[in-house]
Amino acid sequence: MLKDNTIQVFEHTFLPIEGKFEQRHFVALSKLNALHQYQYFDLKHNGILFKQFVGVIQVDGLNIEILPKIDKYETENEIVKQKWQRALIEMLRVTRKLKVQQVGEANVRKQQIHLLDIYFEWFLNEVQTLIHQGLIKQYYKETSNVKALKGKLEFAGHISKNLVHKERFYTTHQVYDKDHLVHQVLDKALTIVEKCTKGNYLYSKCKTVQLDFPEVKTINVNEATFTKLPKNRKTAPYETALAIARLIILNYAPNVSSGNERMLALLFDMNSLWEEYILVKLNEAAPDGISIYGQESKTFWKNISIRPDIVIEKGGDKFIIDTKWKNIDYSEPSTHDLRQMYVYNDYWDSKKAMLLYPSNKTLEINDDHFISFESIPNKISNHKCCLGKISIFDDEVVDEKIGVKILKWFDIE
Repeated sequence: MLKDNTIQVFEHTFLPIEGKFEQRHFVALSKLNALHQYQYFDLKHNGILFKQFVGVIQVDGLNIEILPKIDKYETENEIVKQKWQRALIEMLRVTRKLKVQQVGEANVRKQQIHLLDIYFEWFLNEVQTLIHQGLIKQYYKETSNVKALKGKLEFAGHISKNLVHKERFYTTHQVYDKDHLVHQVLDKALTIVEKCTKGNYLYSKCKTVQLDFPEVKTINVNEATFTKLPKNRKTAPYETALAIARLIILNYAPNVSSGNERMLALLFDMNSLWEEYILVKLNEAAPDGISIYGQESKTFWKNISIRPDIVIEKGGDKFIIDTKWKNIDYSEPSTHDLRQMYVYNDYWDSKKAMLLYPSNKTLEINDDHFISFESIPNKISNHKCCLGKISIFDDEVVDEKIGVKILKWFDIE
């Protein structure tokens, strides 16, 4: 069962101010939404209407877990919520936004753990590993009073600070120890985890890690701080820990309202997550000789470019896939989307394009499903488009062979 301080909702649903979700939470979330240009949800008279962002928000001890779901008519019971939480965790794991193995697959399947706990435990395990391997030292400059002359003597500071203490020298000198920017950033993230896990089973683990971690200066960390972090052979083992620290620190908003609410929001756009997930699963399933890549742009007009989500190359043939996170089982694609596919085919010299949607049931696709675009007068067009509909699940379990099934639609096995 979920912890008492947790609410689970689905994307594009309404959360009213009632029960666990109180007015103070609503006010704090409205401030958070404003900080992020109102992209996460819409504020209504007595609650919040979520958009396409999924993940978890912790506000003043309350955890709000936002899950994906494609069928608005599907019953919203605990079994359905567990199913979609597993799907979200798997998609985050596959796209390397989460490392589930650190907390154990069994706990996740039994619904005994919160999504935010997975991130925190992953981070704590990474820092523990670094401590056991031996934390690195680095050189940095420090300006202070020392008892022996070393480095550069700061005359103005030396005169003002050492009129009485003639035996001291106010200098700027190099120090070689563990109190450097990399560890200061990790320490900042550890402090946030400590605040967010009070009353949680991870709190004692966090305190243990903090005791083993060296004392470092407390600094303010923002996005610019991460651009200053050194990247070399010595800091390579820190890459994962710093990536999680970045996610935690930049999404933490202390005192976002007039009260003392602390907030952490780890949210992901389902449109982007679906695209990344399909790209990874296709690459996992691709046989030798097949190239699959995303994010390829071509200039369309002046400085405007176009970019299909996924391009597949098989010999001299190219195929285009554009992913759409919405259920169109009972409707047709938009004219805009079809125009896009026509242009993609033309620019990439592709024979087949596909609009790929999630669905409750996988549609069996063959060559007959690829329908030719109507030819423009005096121009021969031999490229086609198809609507692909695929289920994330296979018998209520996340389908591991989703990439294999999609490639088969293009006669790639």
